[in-house]
Amino acid sequence: MQTTDVLIIGAGMAGASAAYFLAPHCRVLVLERESQPGYHATGRSAAMYVETYGNATVRAITGASRSFFFNPPAGFADHPLVVERGALIAGAAADQDALRATWHDMRRQVPSVQWWTQADILQRVPVLHPEFAVGGIFEPEAMDLDVHAIHQGFLRGAKAAGAQLRCDAGVSQISRSADGWRVATAAGDFAAAVLVNAAGAWCDQLAQLAGVAAVGLQPRRRTAFTCDAPAGCDSSAWPLVMDAQESFYFKPDAGLLLMSPANQDPVAAQDVQPEELDVAIAVDRIETATTLRIRQVRRKWAGLRSFVADKTPVAGFSPDAPGFFWLAGQGGYGIQTAPALGELTATLVLGRPLPPSLAAQGFCAVEVAAGRSGLLAGLSG
Repeated sequence: MQTTDVLIIGAGMAGASAAYFLAPHCRVLVLERESQPGYHATGRSAAMYVETYGNATVRAITGASRSFFFNPPAGFADHPLVVERGALIAGAAADQDALRATWHDMRRQVPSVQWWTQADILQRVPVLHPEFAVGGIFEPEAMDLDVHAIHQGFLRGAKAAGAQLRCDAGVSQISRSADGWRVATAAGDFAAAVLVNAAGAWCDQLAQLAGVAAVGLQPRRRTAFTCDAPAGCDSSAWPLVMDAQESFYFKPDAGLLLMSPANQDPVAAQDVQPEELDVAIAVDRIETATTLRIRQVRRKWAGLRSFVADKTPVAGFSPDAPGFFWLAGQGGYGIQTAPALGELTATLVLGRPLPPSLAAQGFCAVEVAAGRSGLLAGLSG
């Protein structure tokens, strides 16, 4: 049996970021069920950095992650982690009052958010039908994130600080011992005083193996696909475009267009696959709202976005199991919140003060605690 200080289960973005911030201070070992880290949600994300996305707690954690993405530590990556993109929410006439209210709310968080008229929208994204682009909200500081570079940077930095990674290490048994936790896997047995549950959509299942109360995690499927960009039109400078009802989005992606019906279909934790119906729905919605005609789908995939009842991440020790740390429920915000959530995990595990980046956002750790009242109320309901 190999012994370590902190055992992290899951080597996706959550587990990798936690290992990165913990490894300089203690012995860390990361277990990954798959043959490579980041196979599930992390490897299937078309992530952007959008500071206005999510509830107030998510926005605070996203804001606290900004400096890491825009000015990463020396040697973290050999190219920028963010690329200018912008994000546009466009609406029809019936959407304008609600969009205006949302715009005013967004500006309190991000003053640079702009109101775009129909002329503004059509100048930037001329394929939109005018009736679907009466007015909208443009966030110029929304950025494309290089998910692979971020994930690999965390793994590489964790390894350089002494962390170990074991792949093909599916967990079969977890038991509590006098001095912590013991975990049996396909790659051997491991023991640690602290067990970090960063298993993504499988976090509740992992907790049940450990005899720990679940947090009510609900995995939700989101489908995406790529297709050709329109001929004779330079789409490379288009922002991410989403309709006001959040029923579709599209954005440029490496010379193609990436599209999605923005679905959130409840499913069991699994190696989720794209549904043909999801693709057809997205095609219909986008062709209705634009002059785009989608002749061929180049590639399609699906990923799981896992939420708890209040749609706020869970990061903290279980109230009923000493040494069992939750890092779960990141939903669709897992990439853009990873630096701050990873650093928060390290400070909570080590018993240190809140990171300055989070404190500056007015964040309090109880907002993401595993035993918080909102989470428990959602479970009982």
